Amino acid sequence: MRGRGGVGLWVGLVALSGAEAAHAGAWNLPKGQGEIIVKYENIRAEDYFTSDGGRADLPGGRRDIAASVFVEYGLSERFTLQAKGEWQDGRDEFLDYQGLGPIEMGVRWQAYRDDRNVAAVYVGYAEGGAGRNAGYAPPGAGDSDVEVRLLAGRSFDRGFIDLQAARRWRSGLPDETRADVTAGAHLNQDWMVMAQAFGGAADGDGAARWLSLEASVVRRLGGWRVQAGWRQAVSGREIPAGRGPVIGIWRRF
Repeated sequence: MRGRGGVGLWVGLVALSGAEAAHAGAWNLPKGQGEIIVKYENIRAEDYFTSDGGRADLPGGRRDIAASVFVEYGLSERFTLQAKGEWQDGRDEFLDYQGLGPIEMGVRWQAYRDDRNVAAVYVGYAEGGAGRNAGYAPPGAGDSDVEVRLLAGRSFDRGFIDLQAARRWRSGLPDETRADVTAGAHLNQDWMVMAQAFGGAADGDGAARWLSLEASVVRRLGGWRVQAGWRQAVSGREIPAGRGPVIGIWRRF
């Protein structure tokens, strides 16, 4: 499941190959430089995680498709502007929605950085998408959401690791706590592999819990990066056990 489960969560990922540094969400962009990421997700489920963490059939199955655009821009050496919007298309036995998903904008402040380590704080605001007007809140969308996120990263000679923890206060839906881990390793000048884990919990007894894993490869094509991966929900409560492909394209400007 994406969105509500946090697995559609934006990550300001810049993967630079070879002798260049590897950057992830905690690393700010240089002043005056930007990044745009276009991503397509097609997540489907035939069963779901029950309230006790078991699995049961999901009558009719579920489909969640999203096409998103994420942009970040370096305002200064310490501040980076972030924005994200997406189109959502979801179907199951009871719900049918299609339209604009949440629109989010925020600022990331880089609190610390040295040659290897970095720490940052992000504050963002999101407005719910058009699907809510049809009588159903799309995954991840409330009337409005406010998020505070702590980020920390460490780079290595041929890779990086990025850790994030967030609290999201949501109008119209339960508040959420989220945690994300991303690790990447360069195979050579043009290829990189990544592993990611997305987890979280909504407030309240019996509320949703989730943990999804994603593995992907990234190919450098000149000034472009192309990512192809697979996402799988591995545990949870009261969420579909979704899985499917994820494709991303990004470019610096």
